Amino acid sequence: MMHAGDPGPALSRAAVRGLDRRAILEVGVPSIVLMENAGRAVADEAQRMLAGRSGAALVLAGLGNNGGDGLVVARTLLNRGQAVRVVFVGTREQLEQGTPDFRTNLALWRRHRGDLTLAPEPDDLACLAPALRTAPLLVDALFGTGLARPLAGAHAAAVAALNASGAPVLAVDVPSGLAADTGEELGVAVRAAATVTFVAQKSGFARAAGPACTGRVVVAEIGIPRFLMEEALRDAG
Repeated sequence: MMHAGDPGPALSRAAVRGLDRRAILEVGVPSIVLMENAGRAVADEAQRMLAGRSGAALVLAGLGNNGGDGLVVARTLLNRGQAVRVVFVGTREQLEQGTPDFRTNLALWRRHRGDLTLAPEPDDLACLAPALRTAPLLVDALFGTGLARPLAGAHAAAVAALNASGAPVLAVDVPSGLAADTGEELGVAVRAAATVTFVAQKSGFARAAGPACTGRVVVAEIGIPRFLMEEALRDAG
């Protein structure tokens, strides 16, 4: 289930990451199932935002589980008949060195004959500017809650290109460059039209630059057992 409007209570980055860890290690929910559920929830919102629009959606993916979520989004949209491209912001070596779940979804994307472009340098993002401007939707799957340093290089250029495109941006879990706990912009942050965040909204969404970066917040249930959620909310309260 996804909730818009009042997105409910917020949790810290540590609390949400702890929920993921407990669901995987204590309950036995496979991490790849959580990633699949997360990506499909974002794809549902992407379809709503794409209604009546033509052209290929662009997913900008980074290295790590947020990028893996983005690959699930792309595959799901492709299977639902939506034209979609993936831009991986990084080198080919980095592409092949992702987390196990990222690599699984990369292999699936390739087997689905999905379009994949590499953008290892800031200039590569400049070359993509026309495609970014004409896309009906841009999906920000660069960084999630784990980011704790200012963005630089191609990643900062990617965020700047997303913000300059004029196209609506849908952020995956957390707008890239936004500190999940404080709402601080880590150098530069995505200004999204909407954010599909997982499990619970993050503490920084209501602080500092949070409201300007997240846009409309949708909270997606991704398979974390309810009793773990209730424990986390009690601890946070």
